Amino acid sequence: MKVAVKNISGEDTGRKINLDDSIFGIEPNDHAIYLDTKQFMAKNRQGTHKTKERSEITGSTRKIKRQKGTGTARAGSIKSPIFRGGGRAFGPQPRNHGFKLNKKVKLLARKSALTYKAKSKDIIVVEDFQYDTPKTREFAGLNTNLKINNKKSLFVLAEPNKNIYLSSRNLKDSKVVTAAELTTYDILRASTLVLVENSINGLYKTFGV
Repeated sequence: MKVAVKNISGEDTGRKINLDDSIFGIEPNDHAIYLDTKQFMAKNRQGTHKTKERSEITGSTRKIKRQKGTGTARAGSIKSPIFRGGGRAFGPQPRNHGFKLNKKVKLLARKSALTYKAKSKDIIVVEDFQYDTPKTREFAGLNTNLKINNKKSLFVLAEPNKNIYLSSRNLKDSKVVTAAELTTYDILRASTLVLVENSINGLYKTFGV
C-alpha cells in the first residue's frame, strides 16, 4: 500500500512511501483486538476498591439477644452482615485486574488495528520535523494544516522527542507516542493515525519485518 508523504504545511511532497502489507494489509483478527484492548483497560484499573468485612467493623462483641425464645433467628454479633452497619459479606478487595496475554496475540491485535486504519484511509504520513523548544501553537497549526484539528489524532514518532511531546500535551485531541509504545487501544481510539516518516522503520523493527 502506497501513501503520499506530506510536509508540515499539509502539502503533498510528490513522494510516496510503501506501507508493508505484512503489517498494514493482513486479515484482521477481531478477537485478538478485543483481548488486547481488554487487557490494556484492565491493567489501567486502580483496583483499590475496598469494603470492610465483619472483622474490620468497630462494634461491641456482646451477644445482642438471648439464643432462644425470641421468635426470630439467633444472632451473635452486631457486626454480622445481616445488620445495618455490619460488615460486608464477600465485598471487593484491592487486587490487580491485569491478566496474561501472549506476545503473538498482542502483535496480531496491533497489526489488525493498523490494517483497519489503512483500509479506512485514516493514515497520514508526514515528513520528519523537529522543534527546538516546545511550541503548542505550531503543533496546533500542524493539525490544522493536516485537517485533523477537530479529530482525535495519534502521532507516531521514531524515538522520544520531549519538545514535540510537550507541544502536544495541552491539546486534548492529540497524543504523541513512539513506535515501540504503540498500543491497540491507542490506534483504535484515534480517528487519524499520523506516522512521522522516520517512525515507519521503527514500526518495522518493532513488528520484526
